[in-house]
Amino acid sequence: MSMDQLLETIRRFDGVLELAPTADSLFPEIAWGDHFFYYAPNGQVPQREQPYATIVTKNYPDDASSDLDRPGRWRLNIHVGRSAYIELLGEDPRLDPVGVDFTAVDTLLPHPGYHAQGWVSIINPAARTGDLALSLLGEAHDAARRRATRRTSSAR
Repeated sequence: MSMDQLLETIRRFDGVLELAPTADSLFPEIAWGDHFFYYAPNGQVPQREQPYATIVTKNYPDDASSDLDRPGRWRLNIHVGRSAYIELLGEDPRLDPVGVDFTAVDTLLPHPGYHAQGWVSIINPAARTGDLALSLLGEAHDAARRRATRRTSSAR
């Protein structure tokens, strides 16, 4: 699965808001070329909500363990929550992952920096993880929609 194919799929989710910073945007240069996904049917970035998924295309100063500066590498990150994380990876997300090769391609991995918050990652999803990635993205989007609905209901 190419990044473009994945982006096309995510963009079809109802109420999705994608932030894709570029050189002509107000976002810092480090974010250019990356993608951040929110459930926001009103088109406004939620004020108190993190994205439910991201695609990063390069190393960040505090996140180089996936070796994303190599050509053709990118990483899909998905917030799955604690219970799904345990079900998927067999360990508590609050524990530091041991013996994980964060450079492994097409493999479901703990997020190298945000595993404790229930995030998983896949570098270049393909044959082994493509269907799983799409399923997890759909679940993350639905969870973000439910949170938004609860916030809207409680604000009334």
